[in-house]
Amino acid sequence: MPMEEIQTICICGAGTMGSGIAQVAAQAGFRTIQYDVQTNMLDKSKAAIAASVQQLVAKQKLTAEAAQAVQDRLRFTNNIADCKADVVIEAIVEKPAVKLALFQQLAAVNNAQCIFTSNTSSLSITELQEQVVHPERFAGMHFFNPATHMKLVEVVKGKQTAQYVVDTLYALANTMGKVPVHCNDAPGFIVNHIARPYYLEAMRLVESGAATMEQVDAVMEATGFKMGPFKLMDLIGLDINYSVSEIVWEALGKPDRLTPAAMQKTKVDAGELGRKTGKGFYEY
Repeated sequence: MPMEEIQTICICGAGTMGSGIAQVAAQAGFRTIQYDVQTNMLDKSKAAIAASVQQLVAKQKLTAEAAQAVQDRLRFTNNIADCKADVVIEAIVEKPAVKLALFQQLAAVNNAQCIFTSNTSSLSITELQEQVVHPERFAGMHFFNPATHMKLVEVVKGKQTAQYVVDTLYALANTMGKVPVHCNDAPGFIVNHIARPYYLEAMRLVESGAATMEQVDAVMEATGFKMGPFKLMDLIGLDINYSVSEIVWEALGKPDRLTPAAMQKTKVDAGELGRKTGKGFYEY
């Protein structure tokens, strides 16, 4: 499907990432469907998007009329039959079996032109597409948190992804006001592969007693990073960040240098996941 024919986008998953992507799509002028099996998650997403849009009005970045238009373009549903769109962006839990079950349902309700994408941050697009109905129309479209602010989008091509699909998604990301980058499927894609040493070395420094979390964050921020590694992990979610570390580590043959950090696992096991739980490496 060429970019100019895309009118409706469906985002599956109403968590923080899914909500952000839905707002981005609606602000870019697309009819936007947000799907989640949990109605309470949809209610939270609807409220969060409304609050975010109103903040833009207050900052004079959107007019009241434009804000209302964004709201009017959004539809929230827990019925999979409503998920008929030109492009589907999946942003649910990082479990292959759950994602694949969803894509089977989505394939059954969509036409032969629909493009299916996953916002996965680390799972193999090639391995996922081996088990979907239309592998040539399946690709990765990886946004970064918070999706409303972060410009980068990784457009990930699996081995069976048709070239027109990645070209269309690249153009779509541009239309959404993002900065897309093409990448072939690889463990962690580009950003999460490069970022593993950033997080892991920071935690090793603290585990060894060479520095405190506060010192590490302060030094990195003083060198130009907007956020130190510990603050960034808290923002992303320690559970998500740890899961990515495990996936990349295992996909690369478990090299010692990329071994997931014990201090992060302790936090995850304790349910201290960062900003979303009120406590991670820091308290909020």
